[in-house]
Amino acid sequence: MTEALIGFGAILVLMLLQVPLAFAMALVGLAGVAWIRNWPSAYSMAGAVVFESGFQYLLSVVPLFVLMGNLVTQARLSRELYAAAHAFVGHRRGGLALSTILACGGFGAVCGSSLATTATMAKVAYPEMRKLGYSPALAGGTIAAGGTLGILIPPSVVMVVYAILTEQSIGKMFAAGILPGLLAIVLYMAAVRWVTWRRPQDGPPGQHTPWPGRWAALRDVWGVAALFLLVMGGIYGGVFTSTEAAGIGACGAFLFTWWRGRLTWPVLSQVLIESARTTGMLFLVLIGALLFANFINFTSLPRELQEMVKHFEVHPIVVIVAICAIYIVLGCLLESMSMVLLTVPVFYPLVQHLGFDLVWFGIIVVVVVEISFITPPVGLNVAVLKSLLPGVSMRTLFAGVTPFVVVDIVRLALLIAFPGIVLLLPRYLG
Repeated sequence: MTEALIGFGAILVLMLLQVPLAFAMALVGLAGVAWIRNWPSAYSMAGAVVFESGFQYLLSVVPLFVLMGNLVTQARLSRELYAAAHAFVGHRRGGLALSTILACGGFGAVCGSSLATTATMAKVAYPEMRKLGYSPALAGGTIAAGGTLGILIPPSVVMVVYAILTEQSIGKMFAAGILPGLLAIVLYMAAVRWVTWRRPQDGPPGQHTPWPGRWAALRDVWGVAALFLLVMGGIYGGVFTSTEAAGIGACGAFLFTWWRGRLTWPVLSQVLIESARTTGMLFLVLIGALLFANFINFTSLPRELQEMVKHFEVHPIVVIVAICAIYIVLGCLLESMSMVLLTVPVFYPLVQHLGFDLVWFGIIVVVVVEISFITPPVGLNVAVLKSLLPGVSMRTLFAGVTPFVVVDIVRLALLIAFPGIVLLLPRYLG
């Protein structure tokens, strides 16, 4: 265990020296294997990891889903999603905030990025809420919390990477995220209602939309619904694999963006460059994480963690709660993908040894990562929102997300206490 703890300490030191996490994990992993074995073994291991990562068929899902998300963002579906949600619930107290939550859920279903969802909805929803007299705390808190839905509602790149690391089915991971994602939307909307019940002036009702207007607004978002149903329905209908679904989803997003007149040559060039840049970053972090994971597997850390739990007779649920607490702390330092890649190779053998389902644990990890996105002192979603809304203080934004953090903790407790919420659809869909 000593070697593993030294390795984690070395990574933290390198991060403080502003070394990118991918290179920090790769350097520590390489040096650690050389320390335990020898340098020829370390070089051989590094070459094998780089080669296998570059040619692993399942990893082709990653760039395709990234491309799909970038194309959907360029199609500017966010405004139509927001308008459709507003047509149905905007006339209620806190209606614009409720509309924002629903729009974030719909946009996250085809985008897959928490930060992108937050940044996009900030431009669409925040001015409308402030124009109607919403408090900056409720408006900002709603957008920051709603943005976290981007990595939970499938398809999600974080889920894909977790499934590859733990050798789980990508399709099952996607199915497992649907009910927790819907539960998150319901609880977030309950948080909005609670805030506006206590302080009605924070979220005044908007204009009522008649039914013809509602149906017209729904017709404007058929694209996002069709794309989601095409990708997810194809996977669970057995029509194509997860990798093929990613390719079809990217092609569908391309055609839809072109049909809406948003796809010019400069835009296409920007989308391809951004997708390549993001994919390259993800692969670098993944390779670094795999090198570090191999080093951890050479140490006695996984076995000693299992023996420690057995020796102290710790209840398995207590172990899960402790892991969740670690993720909350790490959320102050790392973004979602880095957290998953750094910690899952250490935690999942222990969780599997305790008898928990790894698909269920994957959703728990994603939910906790979501929570860390909106908790102080950092909260990446809050930081992104602050950069877009310089006139709103961090204190106001964190005050606004507090009710959502509370319902997130309630959701996490429900998912831990009732694993069937997560596992129902994967079992039903086979």
